[in-house]
Amino acid sequence: MLVSKRVKRLLKLVPGERRFGFYRFLPFFFVLGGAMEWFMINVRIGKETFYDVYRRKRSERLYEASMEKGE
Repeated sequence: MLVSKRVKRLLKLVPGERRFGFYRFLPFFFVLGGAMEWFMINVRIGKETFYDVYRRKRSERLYEASMEKGE
């Protein structure tokens, strides 16, 4: 109950409630998505980024599919 009141009070502090309603939070989600995208492109964990792994897996799947067609 106490946490719910605190969350409601925090959400009331975000301006634009009357004009935009729930959509007033949209800029926060836009910035969060952009930050997540930047993190996946630029931050290396070990030796690879998210996109390095994605490209490698995609090429492996394409190679396996072409091998199955050739058999």
